Amino acid sequence: MLTTQTIFDRYEAVRERLPQVVAQGETTEIQSLLDIADQVDAFVFDAFGVLNVGETLIPGADRRLNQLRERGCAIRILTNAASYDHDGAIAKFKRLGLKVEDDEIITSRQATLQNMGAGHWGVISADADDLSDLPENITRLKDTAEDYDTVDQVLFLSTTDWTSARQEMLEASLQRHPRQVLIANADLAAPRDDGFSVEPGYFGHRIADALPECVRFFGKPFPEVYDLIEASLPSVAPIRIAMCGDTLHTDVLGAAARNWRTVLVTQDGMFAGCDTQPFAEQSRLFADWRLNRI
Repeated sequence: MLTTQTIFDRYEAVRERLPQVVAQGETTEIQSLLDIADQVDAFVFDAFGVLNVGETLIPGADRRLNQLRERGCAIRILTNAASYDHDGAIAKFKRLGLKVEDDEIITSRQATLQNMGAGHWGVISADADDLSDLPENITRLKDTAEDYDTVDQVLFLSTTDWTSARQEMLEASLQRHPRQVLIANADLAAPRDDGFSVEPGYFGHRIADALPECVRFFGKPFPEVYDLIEASLPSVAPIRIAMCGDTLHTDVLGAAARNWRTVLVTQDGMFAGCDTQPFAEQSRLFADWRLNRI
């Protein structure tokens, strides 16, 4: 069973695979994002643990985004969720009750698909995903062992229908014939209504433990998604962008590596019910600002 401590420990164990960042030693407590709106031109939001938990909108999140827009701040939602395409991501946030424009949402799936090469791809996805945004030459990897050996490369989008048996088949096939594996969601876990779910990054790091040269991760904290955000905000200096997230090793680390400002949100996500200070001190990852909810 995943806990805040076990997830944190695993991130620390794979720290050498993450972008490097110079530690900052001080975090300022704030009451809301309105307290710092005059220092920020663009707010970038993680979704899980900041705007929503599972399928539930965090109270006040929709109102805060509207207030920041009224202050003249640009809004972006940067999510590592890769189980659905861009249209699916937009539909999800609208179901939650968030007012969002199409260009305000950037997903790790977008970044991953831009880095897919030619060849026959084995795809790990939710059964409900129609994969209409992928190339045509694909095979869904499920319970047929032979399929794992026939594909040229592997794209890991979702753990929704993934099993331990399927992971073992994938690892065995890669041991026989190493190939590239693109992990479209670098998260180890995500906060849900009933605890933490296991995400593709968890299985990607299992593969990387044995075959590090085979695995490439996308999404926070890796650079490609930040490239997409910055390209969408061409007139905003990185130091005037603030990443608002609930994790140290993805949200805070990745944004700090880009010279963005950082806000750690503590009440509903990774550190719900925990004092974040000991975790920050152990990892030497300190957000610029910290608050309970946005």
